[in-house]
Amino acid sequence: MKLPPLVAHVAVFIGAALVSAFAAADDTRPPEPEGERYRELVHVVRQDCGSCHGLTLKGGLGPALTVEALADKPAEGLVATIMGGRPGTPMPPFRGIVTEAEAEWIVDQLMRGFPPDAGLPATSSLN
Repeated sequence: MKLPPLVAHVAVFIGAALVSAFAAADDTRPPEPEGERYRELVHVVRQDCGSCHGLTLKGGLGPALTVEALADKPAEGLVATIMGGRPGTPMPPFRGIVTEAEAEWIVDQLMRGFPPDAGLPATSSLN
């Protein structure tokens, strides 16, 4: 028996929505300490963000990202800046490079004192 086209389209749409929901659910966890993604994110912040904010994160073209400099900043605003960038400034959006959960983890780490860069793992997708 052949399904009517509308039923087939609805089934495909529901299947795609379920796959998307399960994939997004995985993006809500912070990276595992000492895991590959943890090392990638530390490297991205220290090298890519550090190229403007200073390799020690004490400022450069961009403002300092130290515990003291971020103490009075709302975490939600910092996450929004990482994800969407700052129009009219050199700060680019990192949406598509990091998930929102990863941006939240980065902000949390910056507000505690960001870990040192141990380098990229040998199998990194960023190589």
